[in-house]
Amino acid sequence: MNGAENARLRLAVQKSGRLSEKSLELVKKCGIQFGSDSRVLSEAAGNFPLEFLYVRDDDIPAFVADGVADIGIVGRNEFEERASEENTASLEVVRDLGFAKCRLSVAVPNDVEYTGLGWLSRKRIATTYPSILGRILEENGITAELVKIAGSVEIAPAIGVSDAICDLVSTGTTLRMNGLKEVETVFRSSAVLIARRDIESDPEKSEILRRLLLRVDAVATARNYKYIMFNLPEGHINRVAEMVGGMKSPTVTPLFEKGWVSVQTVVEEDRFWTVFEDLKELGAEGILVTDIEKMTR
Repeated sequence: MNGAENARLRLAVQKSGRLSEKSLELVKKCGIQFGSDSRVLSEAAGNFPLEFLYVRDDDIPAFVADGVADIGIVGRNEFEERASEENTASLEVVRDLGFAKCRLSVAVPNDVEYTGLGWLSRKRIATTYPSILGRILEENGITAELVKIAGSVEIAPAIGVSDAICDLVSTGTTLRMNGLKEVETVFRSSAVLIARRDIESDPEKSEILRRLLLRVDAVATARNYKYIMFNLPEGHINRVAEMVGGMKSPTVTPLFEKGWVSVQTVVEEDRFWTVFEDLKELGAEGILVTDIEKMTR
């Protein structure tokens, strides 16, 4: 074992909700074992020096900044909203985890003729994210009155509290139900892993974080690739090698049938269907595609 075996890294995650589910799913894919009793507020992993704190997502940046937790998984929107607060200046994003994606958008009543961000000048805008929105408006030279609302932002224009809103949007259904239309996306968010900038001053916890990030990166890399196997006329192997690549190069094995080979390689997710079509054009047969659980480059 390394020198960090007696130390534990404390991770703050959302107690319930979509972000919580995705965060814990990532931890499980990292091979870390823990319980699943939703009533507990903290627990320790069984096979890795990690302790969990289950809290409200908007408390996570402050908990990490204050040392209650060492690291946390939170939406970038929550992190950025609190970036200007004094006690969170010590935090940094150590990984963008790529899940729980959403957008912060401006919405106005359906009968409004929106002409761009300039339309918001001197308007009242209800939002849960005044810091993010205020920064964006300032960058665009726009002065507006921001009305901070903790919840049910969509109702603000209907009751005369604001002329527009700026809130997180996923499908837009809630906006439409309240007579609003989405007109401008001002910020995009996803889950991020945050830590205090000075965590390196603790060698034991810094080492545990390094080990955890190694696992997180392996899971994240695997998510972007597909593992494919197929049979191919031997004469096309050089063309296929140029086309699909691989971590080094494809693995090629002669088949019992003369003139044919079996090829194994990995392909980026966003290139897969183009590669698939090209392989069929070259006469590839028996194409087998599987997900990759973990992967390093």
